[in-house]
Amino acid sequence: MKGYGLLVAAIILAALSGVLYWSNHRKPADTEVKVSADAPPKILSLNTADITKLDIRKKSVDEVSLARNDAGKWQMVAPNKAWHADQNEISAMLSTFSSLTSERLIEDKTTSLEPYGLANPSVEVDLTGKDNKTHKLLIGDATPTGDGVYVAVAGDPRVFTLSNYTKTNLDKSAKDLRDKRLLTFESDKLSRVELQAKKQDIEFGRNKDQWQIVKPKPLRADDSQVQELIRKLGDARMEVTASDDDQKKAAAEFAGGTLIATAKLTDASGTQELQVRKNKTDYYAKSSAVEGVYKVTADLGTSLDKGVDDFRNKKLFDLGSADPDKIELHDGPKSWFLTKGGDDWWLPDGKKADAFSAQGFVEQVRDLAANAFVDSGFSAATVALTVTSNGGKTIEKVEIAKSNDHYIAKRDGESALYQFDPVAVTSLEKAAEDLKPAPEPKPAEKPKK
Repeated sequence: MKGYGLLVAAIILAALSGVLYWSNHRKPADTEVKVSADAPPKILSLNTADITKLDIRKKSVDEVSLARNDAGKWQMVAPNKAWHADQNEISAMLSTFSSLTSERLIEDKTTSLEPYGLANPSVEVDLTGKDNKTHKLLIGDATPTGDGVYVAVAGDPRVFTLSNYTKTNLDKSAKDLRDKRLLTFESDKLSRVELQAKKQDIEFGRNKDQWQIVKPKPLRADDSQVQELIRKLGDARMEVTASDDDQKKAAAEFAGGTLIATAKLTDASGTQELQVRKNKTDYYAKSSAVEGVYKVTADLGTSLDKGVDDFRNKKLFDLGSADPDKIELHDGPKSWFLTKGGDDWWLPDGKKADAFSAQGFVEQVRDLAANAFVDSGFSAATVALTVTSNGGKTIEKVEIAKSNDHYIAKRDGESALYQFDPVAVTSLEKAAEDLKPAPEPKPAEKPKK
């Protein structure tokens, strides 16, 4: 009996030892994980959407001050109220403040900011929120290694180091935060674009998402060309690093230059104008949206130096990359019909068309395009094309006539005439002649006995 008691006691002791070992060596729960003491501490953590005012103060430099307007847009308040603020540049700067992390903590409770150049900082950035509370970031001397600077927040006894890269994102001048665009329109809200170039007055009007030529007369526009013109105007930038002497020279060169083009763009906020002149090989621009005259790229000058034909739609059919629903071609006594049904093309006798030949014919119709525009020369049509698309909602009719060594086409309902080479017609005729039924499916083989 005594031996049995000892055995029971040994078992209980072993169990208790196991529980104690597990208790001491178990993995802590996620909620018990602590942040490493070596992790770089945060200097500031702000909701930048709540920031309403931004001030940057530097030694011997005019203060830069910006504020949000009622629409939430940033405006330059100082040093020049006439300057527009670069919304993207300011947003990028503020994103740095949303979670500003130091390289390391130097002092947890400093007794003096003087040794770090923070008593009289080289840069002070003040951020004021909707609650009128202001956070003041102080940027002081460079660290001994030269790879960072000392920083502190006013009212916080801690001193940190900040990388030079992060400091660059915060240490901005008025020119850095100035909107460098010569025109400040909003592309998606444009309703009218006017261009005076090559002794022509051209006006583009917007119909939903599609641009059309309104002047000198209503014409189909190549939407991609109009969009490229708008993009070039939106990308026009000033050279903010130019010295006063450079700007005086630009003004003089502009005054003595030859007028290349004048562009006017109208959006919801009004109309802005840009005039571009050329002096020798250089181009200069003056905008109604900003003060001064600026040298601009030759690419901008050549993009504006265009006539109405450069913006006209040269394609005979407005198909884009979409397939039509039906094509009808009459060439003298011959006729061809091709209809789309599901994923297949069909011939008039109810037979499925050979996919390769049908797609070749469709591409020839889609690619019909003028190489020039003419005012006369259309006589009796020898070829007629009708293309139905957009679920039957769009029907485009084109007649083609021979004229000397080329062909001239006319769209139904338009006075415009399109001239193109004979190869376009011969290629179309060949593609029509090549239309054929799809091969009959092979009969299923009978199972061998």
